[in-house]
Amino acid sequence: MATALADEASAEARPRRRGHRSPLWWPVVALPAAVAVVYTAATRGLTGDLHYVLAALRTGRAAGYSPSEVFTHRPFFYRWFVALLDRLAPFGGTTAREATMNVIGVLLAAAAAYALHAALVRRTSGREAALTAGATGLALALAPRNDFLQPEWAAVVLTVVAVAAALGLRRPWPAALLAALPLGLAVMMKYSTAATAAIGVLLVYAVDRGRAVRIAVVGVPSALALFGMSVLAGSHEWQWTEDMPQINQSALSRTGIRPHFILDRSLDFLADRAIASPVLLLLPGALLLVLTRVRGRLRRAELLAVAVLVGLAAQAVVVVQGNWFLYHGAQMPVVAAALWGVAVGGARRSPPWCFGAVSLLYGMAPVVYAQLPEESQRSWEVAVAALVALLAATADVVLDKRRTRSRSAVLVALSGVVLLTASIWPGSPHLVQYGKVTSTGAEYLRSQRNAAEDADRIRAELPPGAPVLYLAFGEAAYDLGHPARCRYPIATFLQRTRYLPDVAELKSFKENADCVDHGPAPYAVLERPWFQPGRVDPELWRRVTAVYDCPRGGTERLVLCVRR
Repeated sequence: MATALADEASAEARPRRRGHRSPLWWPVVALPAAVAVVYTAATRGLTGDLHYVLAALRTGRAAGYSPSEVFTHRPFFYRWFVALLDRLAPFGGTTAREATMNVIGVLLAAAAAYALHAALVRRTSGREAALTAGATGLALALAPRNDFLQPEWAAVVLTVVAVAAALGLRRPWPAALLAALPLGLAVMMKYSTAATAAIGVLLVYAVDRGRAVRIAVVGVPSALALFGMSVLAGSHEWQWTEDMPQINQSALSRTGIRPHFILDRSLDFLADRAIASPVLLLLPGALLLVLTRVRGRLRRAELLAVAVLVGLAAQAVVVVQGNWFLYHGAQMPVVAAALWGVAVGGARRSPPWCFGAVSLLYGMAPVVYAQLPEESQRSWEVAVAALVALLAATADVVLDKRRTRSRSAVLVALSGVVLLTASIWPGSPHLVQYGKVTSTGAEYLRSQRNAAEDADRIRAELPPGAPVLYLAFGEAAYDLGHPARCRYPIATFLQRTRYLPDVAELKSFKENADCVDHGPAPYAVLERPWFQPGRVDPELWRRVTAVYDCPRGGTERLVLCVRR
């Protein structure tokens, strides 16, 4: 979109510019990208949060509750999204079903990227449209395991579709109307994902102000209408919307605004996020490359202001939720990848070779970083890496006028493929906190196998198909697969009393607690580190022990309790 951003003229009034395309351009770049996507779909698996949602939906369905009526700590439309994915992968073992869901997610990312390309190619050169849409699609398809298929990821896919609709149709009002549904659904994925939808509107504004205003005018009522539909379709949706924020002990609504803490923690979070997704390190340099091609100081200032607002919106949703989970920033690497595509694809004279070399280097960096001694993993090193990328972009700007004209961007595009595959390798970071890699992808998968073995031990003690009360996180329920008897298959509200005693006053807690002694299941599965009997609400634990006989002592993480 660099050409579309070049001046104040309407993009539709500007003729399409097509550069020479090498016949080797697509195969050379597309083949390694396709190999990486296939490898990822086959090996990535799903993260624990997806296991939690799937476990609640599956065990809740066995208890007779539809996704509209089962609690999963996720809103109505996202529950149905995951339920649909699960129904499309009904056969085979866990590995096969998870691979199928990965493939479906990749196809959704590819569809969003195709729609974006179709919209951009009407406004800019073929190379720029291909690299921008391609980088966006790869960032979605090769997203870190923690991001993939999460509400934040789904919201980004929907927002990309909305942006494509807003920019792709010739007439602005029909375009806004078409974009309103995916934009509204993006908000509905988690409500906090309204920030992602707002980022989409800002990106449209950067290209066409009038269309951005129209999509905002139509998109807000669309989101409100969808929320009203969810409240009408789910008998508990309004109650859960009120109660869910109350069970987050780190939410800004509970902790209050602490500027110094927020600033320090935000800097650490951005470093952690960049370690997991190094394309973020290239974002300042990509922004510089794009802005230097824009004509007019006012226009550059306007686009810089849009970029700042996008960054603030992306970080604000992380701050408000207060948990500082990496996937809360899932929109960040996708925005960075799109801007990377604009920066490389919109080069007028010669591709940014220095920028491309750093992109290639940073594509290998996460695996190397994860192997460093813990004392050598520090957040400030990430900031230095971002500065190096910015200096590389600066060098490209300075050298651009001295270079001979070259339209071939194949090698730089390949560096982008390497960059965007950085998070998928077994040795890449899975979790990062305060600059420290706490687990790699291989270590996470190993922990999943260990958890499955624990579940196998419990399953061997259970009669086939016996209903279970899960006093355990969703991982245990996912691996066990025994049905529940309650619309709260995972005891989330009950467990939260170990942190927040006032949760016991919520209506949802009382309903969840009724699962213990009103028509209780013949068995309960207790995950001691998660539920922690000595720390949850004392009255609740008294009710549990009045109904179930749980083993005392021992070191097992999971134990089986039998109804008295």
